[in-house]
Amino acid sequence: MRKTFTHPALRNLLFVLLVSGIALGLGYLAVKYPLQHDVTHNAGNSLEPVSVEVLDRLDGPVSVMVYATEQDASLGDIRKIIRNFMSLYQRYKPDIRLAFVDPEKDAEKTRAAGVQLNGEMVVEYAGRSEHLTRLNEQIFTSALLRLAHSREQTVMYLDGHGERKLDGIANHDLGNPFGAKLAQNGFRLNSLNLALAQEVPNNASVLVIAQPQIDLMPGEVDKLLRYIERGGNLLWLIDAGPLRGLERLAEKLELLLPPGIVIDPSAAGMRAPATWSLGASYPPHEVTRNFGLITAFPEARPLAWNETPEWEHHVLVEVAARGWVSRSALDDKPGGESRLTGHTFDKRRDIPGPAVIALALQRNANDREQRIVVVGNGAFLANSFAGNGGNVDLGVNMVNWLAGEEHLITLQPRAAKDSSLELGKTRLAVIGIGFLVGLPLLLALVGGAMWWKRRRA
Repeated sequence: MRKTFTHPALRNLLFVLLVSGIALGLGYLAVKYPLQHDVTHNAGNSLEPVSVEVLDRLDGPVSVMVYATEQDASLGDIRKIIRNFMSLYQRYKPDIRLAFVDPEKDAEKTRAAGVQLNGEMVVEYAGRSEHLTRLNEQIFTSALLRLAHSREQTVMYLDGHGERKLDGIANHDLGNPFGAKLAQNGFRLNSLNLALAQEVPNNASVLVIAQPQIDLMPGEVDKLLRYIERGGNLLWLIDAGPLRGLERLAEKLELLLPPGIVIDPSAAGMRAPATWSLGASYPPHEVTRNFGLITAFPEARPLAWNETPEWEHHVLVEVAARGWVSRSALDDKPGGESRLTGHTFDKRRDIPGPAVIALALQRNANDREQRIVVVGNGAFLANSFAGNGGNVDLGVNMVNWLAGEEHLITLQPRAAKDSSLELGKTRLAVIGIGFLVGLPLLLALVGGAMWWKRRRA
């Protein structure tokens, strides 16, 4: 029996069977439990976490129909490029169905789909579809976000009193990047002039009030109060200064709006004015779920409220733990305007921090949950300031929560890191000689040594 196992041929056969069995077992485990790890510097072979989260939220298959020829004069093999790109998404969501149509061979089907460009894609999910003519991760993930909306959502903003506009291009407006990001994520943006409209429309998912510059008429405020009474959702951005006729709205929401501006000494460490309040940590809430970006609020006003059984209040942003609310920093001018005159704590008039500058309210109204967000600052989403830190992400999270789309609350895709690799002539020469000469020579030496050893044995 011992001689049988020592026979060279049988021993080699058993070794081959053992190695084959191990290889087959590892192959089965690799198919059954796939495991991948991207070791590239900028994770170029993986999706951003936000894209993976969006895919996890999609129940059911996604169909991607690509209208592309086999070859393109400028891009070459378009289909291969799209296959490689979509394989990243299919890795996380295998039921993404990718199909191709040649617009030259099937012109009738191409015209019926409304396709105009070679390489245009039609993405379908849950009975809704979008056309894409450009392709990268942010564009495709944003399209999935829009398709994931459970219903058409309309965000209206109060207009007619000098308010910040969601589609405006002036520095104080909210159009870019905040309004543009809402539109990119599937929200329809409309203005609302209550002097002309009979009521706030029922199809308004969220109403935005962003600091009127002239007083609202009493009849307009009545319409706003009826909207709140019906259970409407509201984003109210209140800058420091007069409320312009909205005092009754503050009373309805049990809000107390003390005068003053928050002074945050920690802003100096970020080379920002002391009148900027910096948010870095946030109380737990659906709006701030997994949110850890720094936000900046120029000249924010503090918020306070009366605790009542009607409304639930949740703090969203608290700032200036080492700062204060400065009442002496405001020097009132005719017309209700104000300017900053100092940053020194006045213990007779100022209030020590921390200060709450963003607040969420909830209650049950007309058999549904009503949601309201009040922020003691509108400038943080203005075109000239929204690029600071995570301001836009926080604003989008607020609107998603107000619209009942909290499952879409997530960070926006980050910009890709630099993926280029530049090597000098010396390093390139060393690498080339190493692979072309050094490695073959090393293999030859190892082989020669093994041959010489066997010959002497």
